[in-house]
Parts: sequence; structure tokens; C-alpha cells
Amino acid sequence: MSEQTATWFNLYDARPETEVPAESPLAWSYHRTGRPAVSQKSRVVLRERAMLGHLILRGGAIVIDEAVRQVLGFGLPGRPNTLAHDDGGERSIQWLSPDEWLLIVPGGEEFALEGRLREALGGARDTSVKNYAIVNVSGGQTLIELEGEMARELLMKSTPYDVHPDAFPVGKGVTTVFAKANLILRRPSEERWELVLRRSFADYCYRWILDAGSEYAIGVER
Repeated sequence: MSEQTATWFNLYDARPETEVPAESPLAWSYHRTGRPAVSQKSRVVLRERAMLGHLILRGGAIVIDEAVRQVLGFGLPGRPNTLAHDDGGERSIQWLSPDEWLLIVPGGEEFALEGRLREALGGARDTSVKNYAIVNVSGGQTLIELEGEMARELLMKSTPYDVHPDAFPVGKGVTTVFAKANLILRRPSEERWELVLRRSFADYCYRWILDAGSEYAIGVER
């Protein structure tokens, strides 16, 4: 005699169609602090990749990896503090802890993607591992890119984490302190760095970055 346990959850579309346009977490910062233009002298360029889809995945690595491969076509990163990408580089998964990953996808995909992942996890072959969680945190986070020859020097002013290439190669991502905020620091390419941060820290970090990057003629890409 087998025992069946029903799993209940609420799935909400965090970005339904509405007449009120969504605003970037840095919209007020641009209005209040300004947005210095990119010039030929700019040795650091900042750009916000707002309104992306951010999903936190939690559960056993085997069952999560199986579901992600089924839905997205690529799996979880194989080592701690690393990133995995799809072939186009638009979708990424980052190791956050032994049972936690951050999945970032183009904005608008996250609601349907969450449903597909839940369906895949519900039908996982490993029936002994049914405890998992998917949390849509898209509205509470944003992603800021820093690119340019002096981007690493700007980070050296801002975080105690060692960002030397030997300690922070391409493909690495960590949770660390930036100024007096906590965020996720990632390095997807040689000269490009990503800051994944809470919406509530966005204005503070933006103003810090402009100040720290002023000697490099930092510009903000529109």
C-alpha cells in the first residue's frame, strides 16, 4: 500500500500586463543623481540590465539538475561559486550554496519557466527527493554591469573580496560585501563584471559606483 502526498503551492505572475509601466530600480537614481554620458575617456561603463527574471532554486542537486536540463537544455554548475550559461549566454545559473542556485533569464520568461520547472520537478525520477522550492525574486533584485579596463580597479575600492584574475577567474560568482551592502559579484567575461543586488540597495550602490569611478570618467550606458 503506497502513500501519496499532495503538494500545494501558489504560482503568481509577478509581471501581469498593466497600463502602469514598471520602473527600473535605478529610475529614481537617474532622475536625482544623473547619468553621466559614456565618452572616449570612459574607462569604466555602467549599464543596468533591469527587469530580468530572477528565480531562486532550492533542493537536492540531482533532482534540480535533471529538471533544469529538461527545461533549459543545460545543467547546474559543477563546482561551488561558479556559473553555467546556455549557448547564447542569455540564461545563467549560479551556485549560491550546496542546495541553492540563482537562475537569471530574460525578462518575461520567468513566470512560464517557473511553471515548467515545477512540472518537471513533480515528475522527477528520484521519488525520494521531493522537497524543493522555487521563489521568483525578480521584483526585488536588479543586475548592474561594469565593463572596461578599470572595472577591476573600481571593484578593488569597493569590496574586500580578492578580484585578482588568479583568485577571481571568468565564470566565478560569489556573495560578498560591496561598500556597506551585500550582493552577488560575478565575472562572466574578461572585462565584464556583474553585480546582482537587492532593489533597496540599488540607489546606494549606484551613487557609490559613480563616486568610485569618477577618476576613470565612468559613463552610464542608456
